[in-house]
Amino acid sequence: MDLLNTLVDKGLRRELPTREEALAVLATSDDDLLEVVAAAGKVRRQWFGRRVKLNYLVNLKSGLCPEDCSYCSQRLGSKTGILKYTWLKPDEASKAAAAGVAGGAKRVCLVASGRGPTDRDVDRVSETIEAIKEQNEGVEVCACLGLLSGGQADRLRSAGADAYNHNLNTSEGTYGDITTTHTYADRVETVHQAQAAGLSACSGLIAGMGESDADLVDVVFSLRELDPDSVPVNFLIPFEGTPLAKEWNLTPQRCLRILAMVRFVCPDVEVRLAGGREVHLRSMQPLALHLVNSIFLGDYLTSEGQAGQADLDMIADAGFEVEGAGTTTLPAHRSQPGGGCGSHDGGCAPCGDAPGEAGPDAQEVPAARTDLVAVRRRGAGTDLAPNA
Repeated sequence: MDLLNTLVDKGLRRELPTREEALAVLATSDDDLLEVVAAAGKVRRQWFGRRVKLNYLVNLKSGLCPEDCSYCSQRLGSKTGILKYTWLKPDEASKAAAAGVAGGAKRVCLVASGRGPTDRDVDRVSETIEAIKEQNEGVEVCACLGLLSGGQADRLRSAGADAYNHNLNTSEGTYGDITTTHTYADRVETVHQAQAAGLSACSGLIAGMGESDADLVDVVFSLRELDPDSVPVNFLIPFEGTPLAKEWNLTPQRCLRILAMVRFVCPDVEVRLAGGREVHLRSMQPLALHLVNSIFLGDYLTSEGQAGQADLDMIADAGFEVEGAGTTTLPAHRSQPGGGCGSHDGGCAPCGDAPGEAGPDAQEVPAARTDLVAVRRRGAGTDLAPNA
């Protein structure tokens, strides 16, 4: 297929595809799916070999969020029945993180619900980062605390944070249909603050909220321009009790096409398969490893993932290897000044149907698998052992 040959050549050169090429990937048929995966896999292996980086989530503060993000089980007014608790103490968070590190995680992601941290919250998280670093030599720590205000990113960096996550989630054109309590521009500004403080930026998207192909391409092209080091790709988990509970718009095949498109647009970035992979990719998860080079181990913030050992078995059975602590994740050129994923052509990383409207792939929607959505009842905030 000429399209795929062109995209592979561009990916190996770190050259930005055209919007039309990115849209064409999403429009490929199921008959062409393995060819699409194989082509994007060549780009993935060029920059990351067969390594898979493991990340582990620790939910420092669960629920009780004043924001109204329609996709989130922790949102204001959520009736999902998730675990709700206030800040974990540093030793509790460090113990939770240690379980993930013992399971092979190279990065620990510290997440707290809310609009953004107070200065006291930054102090708490700083103490937690220090405790985790003291107990787990060489581990990376990423903070995800919402919108940052002046100087907070610098303080987190001084405390030992390596990265900061703040996702764009969807296109700028449709952002107001998903969230009204903050803006798309607020999210972009927080990523810029993290980068200015010397933190590795992590910013991604959520697919499956009823968006069009054009929306998906818009947000991924915006991410390339923003130039984060990590791009998590989440697939909406339609929690009962949230406004998007009925948005079952994804098939395993569509998920793989989305991941392939992200890889072609951001070829040398850590593309992370994040929330919803078990729900939407199901038995086709191993194919996604040919597209992404990073996954979360075990459970997520408010939902359960598959068993940690099952993740490790999947990686090994698919012919990949867990990335060790002594290995640098990103290609060497990305650690050089001006060497981000857009350095080759001057540009790297949400418009279209409003969320809730059926996209062009509506005819592919399978019966909803609500049985695969399990609210987390173990790990941080409970007396039960975590899944790692």
